[in-house]
Amino acid sequence: MKRKIKFKNIVKHFILITKHRWLVFKLCCRLRLFWRGLVHDLSKYSPTEFLESVRYYEGNRSPIVSTKQDKGYSEAWLHHKGRNKHHSEYWVDRNAPEQTPIMPYVYTAEMICDKLAAGITYQGKNWNKEYPLTYWKKEREKLLINEKLKDMLTDFFTQVSIDGINKVLTKKNVQELYKKYCGNS
Repeated sequence: MKRKIKFKNIVKHFILITKHRWLVFKLCCRLRLFWRGLVHDLSKYSPTEFLESVRYYEGNRSPIVSTKQDKGYSEAWLHHKGRNKHHSEYWVDRNAPEQTPIMPYVYTAEMICDKLAAGITYQGKNWNKEYPLTYWKKEREKLLINEKLKDMLTDFFTQVSIDGINKVLTKKNVQELYKKYCGNS
């Protein structure tokens, strides 16, 4: 059964993704990645992503999760991950010698900002500094991503759980973690 598009969900989803993008922009600015923050997730406004997300809008989690549960896949997700280099899935190539290469620094840093902003957006008042690590521990084993990046993200989210975003999300810290785990890639 195809879900209908409701006007109220158009408005709510537009506000949600715009809020998310604004948070990512502000977080990216802390890392001096102004352009990455500005262009982050623009594909979410495309018909492929926007219309499916409006149909499956719930407000408290990504519509992609609901779509996959209903249909077994999500056209919006397939479209999104293929156009946004801050998603580790963009970099997966099962036919390459290195199936999950190390993502370049700028996309790794944007991914960190995206994960933080997604948690803040969907958790709202329930978000706390432990949330990103708790979520990451569940996601880590399922996510196709280079092991060095997994270790870096675990270290970063552990730091956030102890010291909070304001102390940990700095250009210097993220660059040092990237260099520690990934070298100068």
